[in-house]
Amino acid sequence: MARPQARYVCTACGSVQPRWMGQCPDCGAWNSLQREDAAAATPFARRHGLQGGGRPIELQPLDTEVALPERLASGLAELDRALGGGLVPGSAILIGGDPGIGKSTLLLQAAGRIAQAGRRVAYVSGEEAPAQVRLRARRLGLGQAPVELASATSVRDILTTLSAGPAPAVLIIDSIQTMHSDQLEGAPGTVSQVRASAFELISWAKARETALVLVGHVTKDGQIAGPRVLEHMVDAVLYFEGERTHQYRLLRSVKNRFGATDEVGVFAMQADGLVEVANPSSLFLTDRSGALPGAAVFPAMEGTRPVLVELQALTVPVPSGATPRRAVVGWDSARLAMLLAVLEARAGLAFGGHEVYLNVAGGIRVTDPAADLAVAGALVSARLDVPVPAGTILFGEIALSGEVRPSAHAVLRLREALKLGFVRALVPPGTGGLGGMETVAVQRVATLVDRLGRA
Repeated sequence: MARPQARYVCTACGSVQPRWMGQCPDCGAWNSLQREDAAAATPFARRHGLQGGGRPIELQPLDTEVALPERLASGLAELDRALGGGLVPGSAILIGGDPGIGKSTLLLQAAGRIAQAGRRVAYVSGEEAPAQVRLRARRLGLGQAPVELASATSVRDILTTLSAGPAPAVLIIDSIQTMHSDQLEGAPGTVSQVRASAFELISWAKARETALVLVGHVTKDGQIAGPRVLEHMVDAVLYFEGERTHQYRLLRSVKNRFGATDEVGVFAMQADGLVEVANPSSLFLTDRSGALPGAAVFPAMEGTRPVLVELQALTVPVPSGATPRRAVVGWDSARLAMLLAVLEARAGLAFGGHEVYLNVAGGIRVTDPAADLAVAGALVSARLDVPVPAGTILFGEIALSGEVRPSAHAVLRLREALKLGFVRALVPPGTGGLGGMETVAVQRVATLVDRLGRA
């Protein structure tokens, strides 16, 4: 029998190398290559291809009329929103997040409510005993929910048990890094074990139309641990985000085959579990009773939902010859450097002798490029020590030429701001208006500096 040949797979990009190296030559990640035994290269495999000897499959036309799957409500509207309307039978969902962020709490709450609605739910934990899960369920007020619990790590044992009776409507595996397949050698959590275990669970769930939810560990960089192919195997990937020092939690969809990506659900962590937040803008806005220099309100788009956040800036003069510091929390530091250069080159506002600090209130992270104008407004306000007029929002993308470019979903942003009492908006030229909201077109960053300087 031919001897299996060892190969090394990168957990970051999935590339295969013939030997171990400290750095992946394809993606540049360090210490990401893990050993995996390749299939034995037999003389039979070398002589025969895959163009014959198989079972013919049925090809169907694209326009075939099929019934759309009925979604299963989780009992948590914010979770259903992130999933695009609820759980799809036969789908595989991967949820990742930092340790202690609330992944198990969220799924236990959803499992309890689905079970109370009359559906069969199986919760398999590879990290906790059933008694520990019961204690958490009682704290969440779900001690009487008919959820079926088990503590197991063997994929064969789990699927054998579930195949003996009616398939559950929802199967939760916490977590996929603890699962083990006896068809392969290696400890749980290795590349081959995670991939093989996930493949067997997903195949079983799709064959029996069971909604499968996998919990995934994350690395120190915030990415789901294990092979990158795991995110390609599932139908939806959700990240549970938030700071432990803040009560809010964001459930962000980064992949969804049954709905929109970048959709978010907002929760607040309380003593009795996660509570849905109907108006997330109230979490991220501080008291607006008085206008202060260096603060600007930006209507960010999180998926299809507008959320108002406050951007805070502070500039401090530094002694001559000292290197000024740039500190950013919740935004891209490279984009801040670009905006500072544009303000200095196109508007004549120098920041070279000042330290610059930028913070997004509430701990949320903003990635919307339309935040450029709001960040520039906060920086100009802090530099000139003049507050942004009360009741004003700002949004628009700034080019290197200093021009302010239009942004998508302008009407949704304006409507959300008007609902929360804002009456004025500094917007890119050509932005449509909204009744009750005064829109002021800002064509260039120099116009923004002049307008705030006269405020």
